[in-house]
Amino acid sequence: MEKRPDSPPSEAGVNVEQPSNAALNVSPRCDIPAWKWISTCVALYLGALLYGLDTTIAADVQAQVYEDLGHIENLQWIGLGFPMASAATILTFTRAYGLFNVKVLLILSVFVFEVGSALCGAAPTSSSLIVGRVIAGIGGAGMYLGALTYISMFTTRSEAAVYNALIGLSWGVGSILGPVVGGALSVSNATWRWAFYINLPLAGILSPVYIFVFPSRNPRPDLTNKEKLASVDWVGAMLNAAVFVIFTTTLSFSGSTYAWNSAESIALWVVLGACLIAYVVQQAFSIFTTDENRIFPVHFLRSRTLVLLYVATGGAGAAQAITLYYTPLFFQFTRGDSALRAAVRLLPFICTYIFFVMAAGGSLPVVGRYNLYYLVGGGLIVAGGALLFAISTTTSSGRIYGCEILVAAGLGLAWQNAYSVGTAKVSSPKDVPKVIGFINLAQLGTISISLAIAGSLFQNLGFHELKNAFADSSQGFPDDYIRSALAGRISPVFSSADQGIIHVAIVAVAETIRKIFGLVVAAGALVTVSSLLMRFEKINLVVAAGG
Repeated sequence: MEKRPDSPPSEAGVNVEQPSNAALNVSPRCDIPAWKWISTCVALYLGALLYGLDTTIAADVQAQVYEDLGHIENLQWIGLGFPMASAATILTFTRAYGLFNVKVLLILSVFVFEVGSALCGAAPTSSSLIVGRVIAGIGGAGMYLGALTYISMFTTRSEAAVYNALIGLSWGVGSILGPVVGGALSVSNATWRWAFYINLPLAGILSPVYIFVFPSRNPRPDLTNKEKLASVDWVGAMLNAAVFVIFTTTLSFSGSTYAWNSAESIALWVVLGACLIAYVVQQAFSIFTTDENRIFPVHFLRSRTLVLLYVATGGAGAAQAITLYYTPLFFQFTRGDSALRAAVRLLPFICTYIFFVMAAGGSLPVVGRYNLYYLVGGGLIVAGGALLFAISTTTSSGRIYGCEILVAAGLGLAWQNAYSVGTAKVSSPKDVPKVIGFINLAQLGTISISLAIAGSLFQNLGFHELKNAFADSSQGFPDDYIRSALAGRISPVFSSADQGIIHVAIVAVAETIRKIFGLVVAAGALVTVSSLLMRFEKINLVVAAGG
């Protein structure tokens, strides 16, 4: 049979099939009233926004948490615990959504998310706050993947690009607003605790929609619950979670809590290596599971397109996380901004991201050549990251806003289209939830990994920059004072009567953040290189008429 010029070639290990326009527009929700579908979508979008909000809300409350609960060594975990837990469990949720009732699983995820949020708000210690963040991260992963699963189940492929863009937009707006909301609450009478409590009333408002309106669908009615549980690759799930948790822990502790060459650090790296090898071997040879049931979709690695979509999406995730976390921090140190004012400076980022993520989702079915979105997006991220890498304490705010706009535009183009392209690249219905989880892992996994890397750099480079800066001054500070300076301007270092000391400290911290922005350049380069290796093909996604 002769292929059309715009049909993609088959890729080893993944069945690729381009459906006809008629097949694209057959609605899978013809039995759902319009009002129910609209209510469902609104609840899904708001749930994604809440999840995005919690992903970054800790970025601008850490100084206030440190004032109340102490323990500088735990501070980075308030931000890291949430995305780490999400990344560690996303593949398990992927498998679960391919087996169990989608509505029930989503409601359970919301419940877990709310339990974690309540624990965070009531936390008496920094350790209990971290536990709450981990629990909320697990529930949040189930919420976000549940939203994407609903979209894949109840929309046609031609509609999915726009619906996925709206999910991505909701998550992105939430993640960008996270520092703003967190900063506003932390300096108000409500205190930082309401940065986490805020999820409770919002979820309460949505609960009736989740329970009484959401359509119910069982993807595998042919299996009993016992058979479904037995088909989950529990060994792979535990090893996958262990790799993420141990990697994040090892990177966070090395250099700050333990010296890099200490027995503790070496032991952690050895355990990480052993877990990673065990995970790779177990997945490669389907030990204690089957090829079809293993937790990681190994057969996707034989698909050039899916691998490159994964890498490009991961690069975008890293650029987004680092920009959102460290831009407000730069303003707090160099401009003396409050948490709220520093976060408000992300507004150019927010507006630009909203425009470009919607433009990308709306135009993809028409343009079809998805590689171009990643090519342009990656280039914009590199340009914005390179300019951020050149900033200093004297750089104007307007120039930094311009850098934000470039990065946000690139992220909007590269963030969400992989879901539509990936699901269009597989013909087996069983692979659709796996593709969604695969791309979701790229997003959430790289957010966790990039924040761990950036946090380690900030703690280690920042400590040495400050120590070297103070070595040339007449006033010395103990190591714990120097490390506390990295938590914000509440440190005794910034209470010094010597303005020269304060200036030296600000310059040292700003230089540390500048170096961290180099990771944004690397992330953008990853997106760009991936786009150049993608096929120059046009996928068949025609916008459906009607809803």
